Amino acid sequence: MERLRRTMMFVPASNPGMLRDAILYGADSIMFDLEDSISLREKDTSRFLLYQALKTFDYSSTETVVRINSLDAGGVEDIHAMVRAGIDCIRLPKTTCAQDVLDAESVILEAEKKCGREVGSTKMLAAIEDPMGVLNALSIAQSSKRLIGIALGSEDYVTAMKTRRYSDRNSEEIFFARSMIVHAARAAGIAALDTVFSDVNDMETLRKETEFIKQLGFDGKSVINPRQIPVVNKVYTPTEKEISNALDVIHAIEEANRRGSGVIALNGKMIDKPIVERAERILALAKAAGIKIPEN
Repeated sequence: MERLRRTMMFVPASNPGMLRDAILYGADSIMFDLEDSISLREKDTSRFLLYQALKTFDYSSTETVVRINSLDAGGVEDIHAMVRAGIDCIRLPKTTCAQDVLDAESVILEAEKKCGREVGSTKMLAAIEDPMGVLNALSIAQSSKRLIGIALGSEDYVTAMKTRRYSDRNSEEIFFARSMIVHAARAAGIAALDTVFSDVNDMETLRKETEFIKQLGFDGKSVINPRQIPVVNKVYTPTEKEISNALDVIHAIEEANRRGSGVIALNGKMIDKPIVERAERILALAKAAGIKIPEN
């Protein structure tokens, strides 16, 4: 079954209450943050808090991700602690090239061997946050079998581009970066995750932006507030009409196969392989979201 990554919620590792309650909000992935949201004087304490939380609290089947610091600023210590705690995935900040991924992977491998964890069981997610990373998106996406996805971090990116984020849904200032990242992810067969929407009170623009990034091909979006989760999840969850249409496509192809017909049509339209694949993915996403699909 395809893993849903509609929403990946940032949770500061310095907040014990949020560490405890993170499972309650309904995000597909929880991304604990040891990097930008944590002050320098709280880094070591936050790492310890998160380690204890991962060892103590039951996050069930929800994917657990941690955004570490750069390897030269505490990231090595972050990786060893998080691998030992059993984190599902390490998110690399500010990834500019494939070597950044390979450097982190070597530390992860060392940590797995040191604590006796299965080699290869710790996955990776690369955050691309500057022009160099955007231009290297494909080589980053193809750099390691551990990579489950690449993600856009827009604030550092637009600053480097000498612009800023604008509030309209299309956000032309990051359109090129989004396109590069989603194309690289698809070419590598991994997930593409969009950047956060920072205005937690503007749910309508969040909805429109989510519809837009879904149209581009992204698998989901990072969120910074629990109230954003149902908005994004709803956009990415197949509707009854989409499910019904997908079932009609599958039934049409099955009927054509039974009749031995090489020509498949539905409601006057020809059905080809891409249409069947889209229908199959809609049904897979619906099942992953817990929607019961009729058998017949």
